[in-house]
Amino acid sequence: MKELEINANEAGQRFDKYLKKLLCQAPPQLIYKMLRKKDVKVNGMKIKENYILQENDIVSLFLYEDKFQEYTKPQTIFDLKIEFNVLYEDQHILVVSKPAGLLVHEDKEEDINTLSHQVLTYLYQKEEYDPYQDLGFVPGPVHRLDRNTSGIVIFGKTMKALQDLNEMMKKRHCIDKTYLTICKGNMSSSDLIGYMKKEENQSLVKVVSQSTPGALMMHTIVEQVQTNYQFSLLKVKLITGRTHQIRVHLASVGHPIIGDSKYGDFELNKKIKKQYHLSHQFLHAYQIRFVKPIGCLKYLQDKIITSPLPQNLEDIKRKIFYENQL
Repeated sequence: MKELEINANEAGQRFDKYLKKLLCQAPPQLIYKMLRKKDVKVNGMKIKENYILQENDIVSLFLYEDKFQEYTKPQTIFDLKIEFNVLYEDQHILVVSKPAGLLVHEDKEEDINTLSHQVLTYLYQKEEYDPYQDLGFVPGPVHRLDRNTSGIVIFGKTMKALQDLNEMMKKRHCIDKTYLTICKGNMSSSDLIGYMKKEENQSLVKVVSQSTPGALMMHTIVEQVQTNYQFSLLKVKLITGRTHQIRVHLASVGHPIIGDSKYGDFELNKKIKKQYHLSHQFLHAYQIRFVKPIGCLKYLQDKIITSPLPQNLEDIKRKIFYENQL
């Protein structure tokens, strides 16, 4: 029998979810079988899978040591170069600025050098995360950015912070997110509402009518910061958080983001790339504001965190609006 004491980072989650994280190499049916046959106990008692673990609970697993070692594989910490900038950090959260070109999560093409793994490397080097101590918990992001969108990503460093951040993201009005972008033409300040649907088996979305089966509403607020009529610098606030929302929404009203290879003006993008060497969309997650934080994060009330434009985007902005180059 294997006994484990629940620490602060593992507390607050359902027992079955904890087991899935702990026994991450075990076949799923084994975990269900253990729960069904009561081969797991908490504080010496048989409990249901929806039991919420408490700090200092003792979890007993009826597994031999060799099987426990086989089924539990600590999170791998890679020796990665830290490419992000830390914008804010405390004991609960880490807010970073991601460079364009870096994935937040792994995909089929890249499974090591991601923002999430770089953050684990960073926290491990600071001795704030030990995968051998926290077998049932991994710090992680609560939202994502497209690979070629730069800017702010929020990470939860503790289980309670992750849970509260995820709840705040679901409610939508707890954290304001503002982006900076440059689009084609003279885009005036607008309150945009539309509907979109993701293309099956493709990383594309399309604008559809409200009556389309599976249509999802998207709500985007646009504030014009500057325009020279050929281009507009915009602050964009997301009310809903759909896939590629800003990119597809602006394109749908005739003002695509410069450099956008999926939804943009392809002829214009060729000129932009030749003139400014911009090979991805000009879109930057610029600012967050904690409007209504909850739980252990209430102390963040009204806190604003800003990520300045990367230097290459700042240079392009200056040339377009102050040097009138194109």
